[in-house]
Amino acid sequence: MTTPLTLADYAAAARERLDLAVWDFVEGGAGGERTLSANVAAFDRVRLRPRVLTGLGLPHTKTEVLGRVWAAPVGIAPMAYHTLAHPEGEVATARAGVPFVVSTFAGRTFEDIAAVAGGPLWLQVYCFRDRAGTRRLVERAERAGFEALVLTADAPRLGRRVRDLRNGFRLPPGVEPANLDGTGFSSPGGHALAEFDAALDWSAVAWLRSISSLPVLVKGVLTGSDAVRAIEAGACGVVVSNHGGRQLDGAPATLDVLPEVAAAVSGRGAVLLDGGVRRGGDVLVALALGADAVLLGRPVLHGLAAGGADGVAGVLAIVTEELTEAMLLTGVPTPRDAGPALVGAPAQVAVQAPEQAPVPVAGAPAPAVQAGGRVLRREDLHGSLNDPLLDTMTFLNEITHRYPDAISFAPGRPYDGFFETEHVFTHLRRYIRHLEDGGATPGQVRSALFQYGPTSGQIRELIAASLRAEENVDVPAEAIVVTVGAQEAMLLAVRALISGPEDVLLVSSPCYVGITGAARLLDVTTAVVEEGADGLRCADLEAAIRAERARGRRPRAFYVVPDHSNPSGATMPLRAREELLELAARHDILILEDSPYRLVSPGRQLPTLKSLDRERRVVQLGSFAKTLFPGARVGYAVADQPVAGGGLLADELSKIKSMVTVNTSPVSQAVVAGMLLAADGRTAELNAETAAYYGDAMRTTLRELGAWFPEEEREALGVSWNEPTGGFFLTVRVRFRVDNAALERSAEEFGVIWTPMSYFYPQGGGDRSLRLSVSYLPHDQIADGCERLARFVRAQTG
Repeated sequence: MTTPLTLADYAAAARERLDLAVWDFVEGGAGGERTLSANVAAFDRVRLRPRVLTGLGLPHTKTEVLGRVWAAPVGIAPMAYHTLAHPEGEVATARAGVPFVVSTFAGRTFEDIAAVAGGPLWLQVYCFRDRAGTRRLVERAERAGFEALVLTADAPRLGRRVRDLRNGFRLPPGVEPANLDGTGFSSPGGHALAEFDAALDWSAVAWLRSISSLPVLVKGVLTGSDAVRAIEAGACGVVVSNHGGRQLDGAPATLDVLPEVAAAVSGRGAVLLDGGVRRGGDVLVALALGADAVLLGRPVLHGLAAGGADGVAGVLAIVTEELTEAMLLTGVPTPRDAGPALVGAPAQVAVQAPEQAPVPVAGAPAPAVQAGGRVLRREDLHGSLNDPLLDTMTFLNEITHRYPDAISFAPGRPYDGFFETEHVFTHLRRYIRHLEDGGATPGQVRSALFQYGPTSGQIRELIAASLRAEENVDVPAEAIVVTVGAQEAMLLAVRALISGPEDVLLVSSPCYVGITGAARLLDVTTAVVEEGADGLRCADLEAAIRAERARGRRPRAFYVVPDHSNPSGATMPLRAREELLELAARHDILILEDSPYRLVSPGRQLPTLKSLDRERRVVQLGSFAKTLFPGARVGYAVADQPVAGGGLLADELSKIKSMVTVNTSPVSQAVVAGMLLAADGRTAELNAETAAYYGDAMRTTLRELGAWFPEEEREALGVSWNEPTGGFFLTVRVRFRVDNAALERSAEEFGVIWTPMSYFYPQGGGDRSLRLSVSYLPHDQIADGCERLARFVRAQTG
């Protein structure tokens, strides 16, 4: 099979591989031929209105649904028996890592699906006559980690599937519902004879809420009045759909009724659309007419049949890329900025229930402040300001301030106990003496402290000497740019290296948010390389490079934290470092090495990538925030790569810096320089005490975790953690979903704060793990904090 380039290619490949009867089962659906065709035709009738010269830059596709950040407003619709398309069935589908509504009639167990899922799982619920059996099914899904229930309301019975009747279709041997055992009902024939409750009414929503803590959405809503009833009944959202089980052949197309339903919901819940989406542009059309996200059905099964998990990922990648392109061409920076004007439709008018106060339409800007003067429209601001990541970090800060008595494992800051105010003046005087000993006049000393100073920095020689003494990195001072922390070094490097829309920055996942944030601000495309349990594999990076080139893009650089990384705490072995350098040379990319924790970690450290670099493939991003003086905000970039026509990459970074911060504070540089002089540039010696302290803090944390989670209990709780040998961070894996709601409960009820690992996954993931920072707390608080964390985990797991 040649590589499919469109969804139609995947459909053709699936048609070749599937038996005719199975193909008809997949394609026929339960909604009737006319209804299914109408869904696709409705999208074909709509045209997006392009905008030109918007200055938009690269849009982002992230959105938030039910409090979860989705990498794109696209999930997988519920469909029965994925095992008909591929032996791995729903397990292969779940590997795509996107939100997935799993059918009651899934061919694989909820537990197997959850074990590999990289995105949120919802359960499609049919209410059977045997309510006890339905309850057991829901409880099983909730125990497996599912996050929402989708009540299929348009299925009082499964109707006549004409294609199946013509073919005499029966489920093949071995294909059967994997989760109905013990539910109190049987399913002869696997699907068609299941006993649905034909007397179902709106009380079913309340019943589901009474037996489960999971939010409930109602699927099959096609009118504004039903949407209002669903919200009033306690649903947190609706799915506009016309083929859950309905046999009203000729029912209205989902897109045609979407504006009415969205207006009726009026921001009081999520609105999703299922039916007819075949292109990325269709997704944008649905967003413009009021949907928060769409669910993709048959194309997913086509991808599954054509290529298993890779096929599903391929289908979703095509839709996401088409969506991004459609957003760019229509001037839409984020999904929430899509509105009716995109398709020439009138603005939505809310359909209100009696005595209901007006509620803003979902995603609409807040009412303007009535204080006079200019009010800015959110759509006129840069799209990065709508990135959910900014909201999550704000939420973390709010939690910390709201619960000041909680023990916080969240800040990745150095321990306050090492700093004395007088040290600032001591080091400043030492640097002044250094200048005087070098022959500087009083006027030159004064200028060195009070004037702007050179853009590239005035302590480059001292930094170069420190790198030679400490890291065996021998570069001239001219190859160094002194920056406002390592964060500015990242911004300068990314801006210099990414020259066009086809250029890509590669990052690991999980990843430090500073680099992905810088890329987002600069409208730079990032491509993710997923880390395994043992850290980054060069084979995965090479596969990502090849995949990006196959898409017509140019990978330019790979950002990595090789030592005790933030957030995972992982350290790259020596052989992996050597392989990474070989790979960079083979594929002609640069490496952005950021390693701020190595010199505050105990024991002998592995050599830096820069010290192993013989071909100038590494741009080293450094900082003195962790090793010497956090508040000084002094970092640096080592960029000794020659640039054709003369000069070094460092010179180009300085040009950019001159337009950003002009220079780094001379006083900050002076204090840091005094600290370097105190240790003859050997910051490891200056940090011997701090490295020992942080090493002890890590060992204390690991010991306390072991004490509060006895080994015989860990498997039952589903708790595990890694054991870094240094740095500030470690990762704890749990069985439950780790999100902002869990964090707030942890802070409020148990008095302990941590960071959800999902914050650090650029394209979603990390939903069942949390980051602990061990650097900021005194050791006695670490012990108390671990005890509180253990109580929270037990309560949340139970």
